[in-house]
Amino acid sequence: MKAIVLEAADKPLICKEVDKPVLAPGEVLVHIKAAALNRRDYWITVGKYAGIKYPSILGSDGAGIVSEVGSDQDIHWLNQKVVINPSNNYGDSDDHQGADFKILGLPDNGTFAEYVKTRVEYLHPKPVHLTWEQAAALPLAGLTAYRALFTKAKAKKGDKVLISGVGAGTGAFALQWAVAAGCQVFVTSGSGEKIERAKQLGAAAGVNYKAQDWAEQLKLMVHGFDIIIDSALGNGFAKFPDLCNPGGRIVIFGGTAGNIPPLDGRKIFWKQLQLLGTTMGTYDDFVAMLNFVNNHQLVPVIDETFPLKDAQKAVDKMANSSQFGKIVLQNL
Repeated sequence: MKAIVLEAADKPLICKEVDKPVLAPGEVLVHIKAAALNRRDYWITVGKYAGIKYPSILGSDGAGIVSEVGSDQDIHWLNQKVVINPSNNYGDSDDHQGADFKILGLPDNGTFAEYVKTRVEYLHPKPVHLTWEQAAALPLAGLTAYRALFTKAKAKKGDKVLISGVGAGTGAFALQWAVAAGCQVFVTSGSGEKIERAKQLGAAAGVNYKAQDWAEQLKLMVHGFDIIIDSALGNGFAKFPDLCNPGGRIVIFGGTAGNIPPLDGRKIFWKQLQLLGTTMGTYDDFVAMLNFVNNHQLVPVIDETFPLKDAQKAVDKMANSSQFGKIVLQNL
């Protein structure tokens, strides 16, 4: 089969012939129709991710058709259109991932290939209203945003939500999920164009976080936020406690801008704020996310689509952080 292979951190991704996976009982082979990039893939390509091995086939997000099954009891999955849950071995606790947790696409070979091997329990019917590309965009970022917003922050209709860095895949999903749930959503971005895109998706307003007074601008727009969703951290994080309503929840799942700066703990305990970390999600979170998408007929935002063979071009675009929404690979 053809696959996109990372042979070393200092080498570009290449398209080459590799052996098709061999199945064990309980495993299935999915013929990938589309795959999507995540920031995780970029960090792996530049050698800045834990547990990197070479050669590797990256890709956590994928949708396709089940072409082989490893057990007769799973034969009903043959030829089914599916989306793959990349959150593997999450563990027995709903509160956190277990020691055996892993994400599809490292250490196991991922979706940037004609075929990917996964276990049958990670298959879910593809939402009928979505194209292959739209379905492939959902899994990792959609799940992460869903768990952050609903499982962790307990978002409900009428909540005021701030999404920091809305242009990323997770930020775009968090915006779509919150709007669909009836929340009043505000955003930040380093791009005025991305703020306008966010408004088109239902954001009430947004500010450019490069402005010195971005937090003050938000205070003039809204008296306080019930929920803040952030995947960057960095110096601007120190402003979040001031922006929260009493009882507010701040949920984090990334740190692209650095570490958490010194915070005024008095504001946190006096306002009874919650600082919540989250990673990916459980099986139940994934099912709930797909049900939410189906019930609201939501469509992921796709920035650009590339042929599978041009995966390196797609990664180069992600390196520039110019996208709004997801970057997708087509297996033509």
